[in-house]
Amino acid sequence: MEHFEANFDGLVGPSHNYGGLAKGNIASQSNQSLTSNPRQAALQGLAKMLTLHHMGLVQGVFAPHARPDLNSLRQLGFSGTSRDILNKVATKHPELLQAVYSASSMWVANAATVSPRAHTPDNRVHMTVANLASHLHRAIEPPTSYNILRSTFRDEQRFKIHHDLSYGALMGDEGAANHTVFTHAYGEPGIEMFVYGQRSLYRDGPRPSHFPARQSLEASQAVARQHGLPEERCMFVQQLPASIDAGVFHNDVIAVGNLDTLFCHEYAFQDQARVIDELHDKMQGNFTAIEVPESDVSVATAVKTYMFNSQLLKLPGGKRILVVPGECEENMETWNFLQALKESHPAIDDVLVVDIKQSMRNGGGPACLRLRVPMDHDLIMGVNPDCLINEEKFNVLCQWVERHYRDRVDADTLRDPDFMDENFRALDELTRILNLGPVYPFQMN
Repeated sequence: MEHFEANFDGLVGPSHNYGGLAKGNIASQSNQSLTSNPRQAALQGLAKMLTLHHMGLVQGVFAPHARPDLNSLRQLGFSGTSRDILNKVATKHPELLQAVYSASSMWVANAATVSPRAHTPDNRVHMTVANLASHLHRAIEPPTSYNILRSTFRDEQRFKIHHDLSYGALMGDEGAANHTVFTHAYGEPGIEMFVYGQRSLYRDGPRPSHFPARQSLEASQAVARQHGLPEERCMFVQQLPASIDAGVFHNDVIAVGNLDTLFCHEYAFQDQARVIDELHDKMQGNFTAIEVPESDVSVATAVKTYMFNSQLLKLPGGKRILVVPGECEENMETWNFLQALKESHPAIDDVLVVDIKQSMRNGGGPACLRLRVPMDHDLIMGVNPDCLINEEKFNVLCQWVERHYRDRVDADTLRDPDFMDENFRALDELTRILNLGPVYPFQMN
């Protein structure tokens, strides 16, 4: 049976705006209060999906969340009609308004952690919804992420969707952005590398001093237990705290891996030489680590360009490509390095540039936009077919975006009750296009 990796990209939502809400995400904070273009953002994301589909890869789409999140506001004590609540929050608590209007669910690398069926005791793909407990605007996402995952990977005989971990930031879990599966071939058992920022229950050990460490060791271990992973299939590796303080808020901002290859900065991990040696040992020596020296590409440049927040993909014919954002091409430091890399290193055959500037300005690159799911032809039968991208689905979604999305959103837009109604109408229609059923709170009330 043929095995492969599918990518499910988050569709940018109609409320896409630059709220600057994510502490430690330099792009998000530096572009705060700029005017966004949700229409362009969504179309850029869809164009990326179609490009990968045309390359022969299985490409899916993950629906955005409904914004504003009125259920969260009601849980915080606001009452009245939807418009009453929105007016109260806009007038007296504008910081809450930005949080419940965030379109951060587009970064589905943070939606869940995914383990392949080759590692699980029940031969199902296991997914644990991330709790995203470090920031309010993201901590409101898990209930809807769970609903959308259940509606996308709907066959419970093939997929097991776990709810997010409890206990708040002590069990801070940011999903697949801090998780990589290494294997010699899709479908074969391999190694799951969980990357964490700090230990929560013990105050000893290195930790960042400026920005928060979002992923805890304890959460990573809990996810591994929940998926039933054998100990010998797991590695738990700490991010370098100094890099977190430099803006590397998730591991996928400074490292990307696929199959038997790791592409990372030399300042990605604590005790990095030991980490690389252990990966070589666990992969029986058949492993490639491409470590980029600080002298070639600095951590600051990596954070600015998101060079490592790329997709390392194997095409059906065997060619391996690195999908990078346009910002890498615009920066001579990263572009010169990438051009030399594809000429000199056998693990990467080509570099593909994609334009996703709208999401980049909000702090997320190509890897942030996708959730990787190990697949085979049996598993794909358990996926909602309306969530898979082809030419027809691409055209339908582009037309939907053109009908419903604005080309300008700023802080004043969020105070407009009509904008709220527009978003809900658009997403209600989207659930019919993707055959999701009622996944949003406003559809259930």
